[in-house]
Amino acid sequence: MLHTVIQGTDAVEPPILIAHGLFGSARNWGVIAKRLSEGRKVLAVDMRNHGESPWSDRHGYADLAGDLAEVIAAHAGQADVVGHSMGGKAAMALALSHPQTVRRLVVADIAPVAYGHSQQPMIDAMRSVDLSRVATRRDADAQLAAIVPEDGVRAFLLQSLDVAGRRWRLNLDALSAEMAGIVGWPDLGGSFEGPTLFLSGALSDYVRPEYRDTIRALFPAARFAKIPGAGHWLHAEKPREFEAALRAFLTADASSA
Repeated sequence: MLHTVIQGTDAVEPPILIAHGLFGSARNWGVIAKRLSEGRKVLAVDMRNHGESPWSDRHGYADLAGDLAEVIAAHAGQADVVGHSMGGKAAMALALSHPQTVRRLVVADIAPVAYGHSQQPMIDAMRSVDLSRVATRRDADAQLAAIVPEDGVRAFLLQSLDVAGRRWRLNLDALSAEMAGIVGWPDLGGSFEGPTLFLSGALSDYVRPEYRDTIRALFPAARFAKIPGAGHWLHAEKPREFEAALRAFLTADASSA
């Protein structure tokens, strides 16, 4: 089963499950998870091939959805699910293939479409680090800087570096082999009728207006909202605003149910 960081205690409402994006981990969501855990149980997972979770050669969205369903079954049988980027696609796949496990769905800055870009350059950058010459995180940062000039991107990637063990907490081989599927989107069929929020960064182009018909075909109850001044990493760039939008959606649907 996926490694899961649990915060909060059991409540009347189902837990909140958080699924991170590519190259991320549950640790990235620690502050937001802690704040959301006031009155709720929050389950932040390491997706397969990430963090402390098991590695696998398979990384398709049906597989990721099955992983999330297993976690929910072990805790409550149903959850409010929040997913960002790759985790958002996994959350959508979960809602479409295991709708009984999802009460409410929040999809952060991603759409159920195939994208033309690839994250392979980030994998190549991490592979380029000579781990035998890494004694501190700063050593790895210096090597990465030649390929990844953005400080924030390097800091994010380096969160997945086990300095003491001189290894990445990412199955780079599997993620590379499955990259086409990760940036793609499978035809899962069906639809999810439950309350769904597509929450995007106003500066991001991941959820374009032309995607809305596709979204509504799969998620008829979809609502859309944007966080001003935020890009694709909206939860990291505007954490308070992200949390407020999340709470407003979850609370409004809870009271109207």
